[in-house]
Amino acid sequence: MEWVKEDYKISTDKSRINLAVVQDYLCNQSYWAEGIPMDIVKRSIENSLCFGVYRNDEQVGFARVISDYATFAYLGDVFILTGHRGKGLSKWLMQVIMNYPDLQGLRRFLLTTKDAHSLYAQFGFVAYPQPERMMTINRPSMYKEKK
Repeated sequence: MEWVKEDYKISTDKSRINLAVVQDYLCNQSYWAEGIPMDIVKRSIENSLCFGVYRNDEQVGFARVISDYATFAYLGDVFILTGHRGKGLSKWLMQVIMNYPDLQGLRRFLLTTKDAHSLYAQFGFVAYPQPERMMTINRPSMYKEKK
């Protein structure tokens, strides 16, 4: 599927994804996947519903959703490259994701964020209401440790 707004396009076509751009951002600019190797990025894309943001043929943003398409989804790896921020692209990307037909009627949609709470709150995300029920295995330095 594709959506167009001015000079930008969002597409779910995985063949358009520039793996080098995604891996570079996640590896070198994100706080959540620092050091992530290319083979892990490729596998994560292969097994997710992906949304690429493009200006002409240049990849300028990305997000992916992991889901069973029935009850649960997890949103991750959301980014817009620095030179394209401030144009409403992250909000548009979230609108596209939240309105995506296969993601409707889910019982639970999760994400984690350090600094974008106000963006996600616009789409109904709130702090987890019963944090005592959540458990995690969290390895924030995993990719750096494997080097």
